[in-house]
Amino acid sequence: MPVPVPRQRAIPAVENGQAPGSALPSGTSTGASAGTPGPAGQGGPGGSPSGETAARRQPTAGLDAAEAAANAAATAASSGTTPSTAPGTAPGTHLTLLLIQDDPGGSPVVPDLLDAAGKPIRVRTARNLTEAARLLTDDVHCILLDLALPVPAHAEDGNDDELAVLKHVLRLAPRHAVLALTASGDAERGSEAVRVGAQDYLFRDELDGRLLSRAIRYAVERKRSDKAERRLTESRLRAQENARLERGLLPTPLLDGSSLRFAARYRPGRSRALLGGDFYDTVRTPDGTVHAMIGDVCGHGPDEAALGVELRIAWRALTLAGLCGDALLGTLQQVLEHERENDEIFATLCTVDIAPDGRSAGLCLAGHPAPLLVRPAPARSGLAGRAGVAGVAGHSGPADSPVDSPVDSLVVAELLPYDNNGPALGLLPGARWPRTQVQLGAEWTLMLYTDGLIEGHIGEGRERLGQDGMVAMIRRQLAQGLRGEKLLRAAVSEVRELNGGELTDDLAVLLLDRGA
Repeated sequence: MPVPVPRQRAIPAVENGQAPGSALPSGTSTGASAGTPGPAGQGGPGGSPSGETAARRQPTAGLDAAEAAANAAATAASSGTTPSTAPGTAPGTHLTLLLIQDDPGGSPVVPDLLDAAGKPIRVRTARNLTEAARLLTDDVHCILLDLALPVPAHAEDGNDDELAVLKHVLRLAPRHAVLALTASGDAERGSEAVRVGAQDYLFRDELDGRLLSRAIRYAVERKRSDKAERRLTESRLRAQENARLERGLLPTPLLDGSSLRFAARYRPGRSRALLGGDFYDTVRTPDGTVHAMIGDVCGHGPDEAALGVELRIAWRALTLAGLCGDALLGTLQQVLEHERENDEIFATLCTVDIAPDGRSAGLCLAGHPAPLLVRPAPARSGLAGRAGVAGVAGHSGPADSPVDSPVDSLVVAELLPYDNNGPALGLLPGARWPRTQVQLGAEWTLMLYTDGLIEGHIGEGRERLGQDGMVAMIRRQLAQGLRGEKLLRAAVSEVRELNGGELTDDLAVLLLDRGA
């Protein structure tokens, strides 16, 4: 990747087992909790054995199914199949409940609450939303909110909205599970609370410890599942957007009527990334000239990719309009200067225009590495190319050493001249880019690449592959009979292996081949 050029609360909590317990609203008795469409069971007197027995005999069927589904989703999320952004509920972590109710001190004490592992659920209490904001920390997993709580004077939704308190809490705690507490005769309000964003609702006068514990666990896992599903949906949408950008970066070459063979490989840097700042294109103009280009916007990511797409499309349009060499690059610099986010963004570029007979080409470099030209070795030649002698992967001999390996009896691989390399686009206003004429011969392979191919490391040290190491690697792979797509696949694979894993920089390679 080209390097950018710089410019000249202490928590007053009440928790089970540590301080006096919190309380629920007055009139609490045992019974079943309400599932998402509504209540499903009735119990006996609060705290009595008959009430507990009734709860055991008449579990909420809807809650059982929902809890099982939520637990399955939680298992998938914890196994890494989907991302999780809810507050942590790792194995061994105690669940913490925040109860927000107007006067918890005047109500019966909350019954003992246990999580799925039989560990106590800690309870914090808040008498108003201001106190709740202080108590709401990352270790709180679920909020039990009484919908009868007075609406704060500064509430955005106004006093006329019966769910204003809930909406305020959802804005205050978007990552936490929320259970709504309402009167037993107000199931419609409870259902509306779930529609607005609560995970479930419970009837204030039909609670017992067992079902409240289950409702808390269900709400936490459902919230985690909802978050994971939302993340997955957002990821898919981003992938679709990136795919559209990628199609702009990786176009279909316009080579109708040309005998040249085309191959390309592209790999963005960074783990799990879909896009990078590298781009390329190839077109054949009506006069039979084949134009090829490869470029690299400094940085990697969607912004750089978008700029790369703009430059590629501009290059294709200008090329088809007849521009070439310095005039084309000067116009591309104007496009870059108008479209970049700031003045520190620049792009390197390599353009090649191959004559209709395929034997010569014009080369322009804008701060970009020179292409690699591979040709059959002349008979009885002891030619020493600029790449030197191919040796161990990633290394090469001196530039003037004789070539005597079996590889050299087959091909000559050398970098094209880079003495007239001009500045990268976007660095110098009014810059010029000389065009160098090169002879290709009757049979050749031309490889254009970005610096991601040569800037990977060799092993665990700080040494990089470099252009000489890359040329030596390509010559060995050619000697093994690799050509076209297979050659590029092998080259990219070996560069990654030498680097010890994924490359940090984006990588693009383009191959044009003219057979005998």
